[in-house]
Amino acid sequence: MNYPTKFDNLLDLARLPWFEVKGGRLVLADPALGPALDVHTHLALAYGRPNSVDLMRLWPEAELYLPKGAPLDLDIYINKNIPPAALAALTDDLSLKSLGPNGMRRTHTWPNLQAEMDELGVLKSVLLPIDFPVLSENATTWLQATRGQQRAVCFGCIHPYRPGMRKSLQAQVALGATGIKFHPAVQLVRPDDRRAMKLYRLCAEYKLVVLFHCGPVDIETRLGRYMSQVRHYERALAENPDVPFILGHSGALQMPIALEYCKKYDNVYLEVSSQSVSNVKQIFEQAPRHKILFGSDWPFYHQGIGLAKVFMAAGDDAELRKDVLWRNGARLLRLPE
Repeated sequence: MNYPTKFDNLLDLARLPWFEVKGGRLVLADPALGPALDVHTHLALAYGRPNSVDLMRLWPEAELYLPKGAPLDLDIYINKNIPPAALAALTDDLSLKSLGPNGMRRTHTWPNLQAEMDELGVLKSVLLPIDFPVLSENATTWLQATRGQQRAVCFGCIHPYRPGMRKSLQAQVALGATGIKFHPAVQLVRPDDRRAMKLYRLCAEYKLVVLFHCGPVDIETRLGRYMSQVRHYERALAENPDVPFILGHSGALQMPIALEYCKKYDNVYLEVSSQSVSNVKQIFEQAPRHKILFGSDWPFYHQGIGLAKVFMAAGDDAELRKDVLWRNGARLLRLPE
């Protein structure tokens, strides 16, 4: 069946058979479509100063970087939907405003994410902190804040040039980290850097998953775009066969290269957030089906957008839908059934 791919706004996704609007919010029409495991989410990030956002505060509405009122085209890379004014606000929110408790970031809290999860059948979300070598402690802050939250799976983050890399990794594992987030475009380290290669060897020791931001997205800095070129990831994938690598965004604007790596290397998985629905269909058709994972990149984007693309691409294949939404990620992260 052919479904529409262009919508007036987020709530207009209710024209699709899997959603409806209740109380002015987009919700899953049938709970049997779940459960889902979202392997790509974030809370409020802070740099320069300790995080001053109350990560456990519930706000009436999460202020997402792609505004809920913006028109949506599901068949383009998702950030192409962000209006220019919203893109400027996003940049401001993640730079100067990251020094304090205000801005849209103040609503990027665990209760606000969990409220959206409740509405959309998302049972668990993987939280992905991003840290610099110094002057940021997002991983430790998030791990401590969400400890005991059964629906949160919090990864750690170790910048490859952080002093005392092993000791820092041990501390995050002790707090419950089951994986590591690595963002070459933000952390400004190539994924095949010698210090990054050392980090992967440590991850193998501690049996940790590595989730990369993978691929250029055209809204990063020129240097960040260079650092995240998909060709720079292959050495890490090839030389660390004992480390499961998740390619976040499936290579972004260079998806075909990431898809080839997924087919070539047993330890490589694709997370499909931000891809166009046509690219998601291509991934579903060509990638090993047990190596495809659902992600949303919340709070950049509403979780319903990523779910819509999975539903559309999977079509009538309910087993594929269940694999992508839950079973593949749960198996990889060793979650209980």
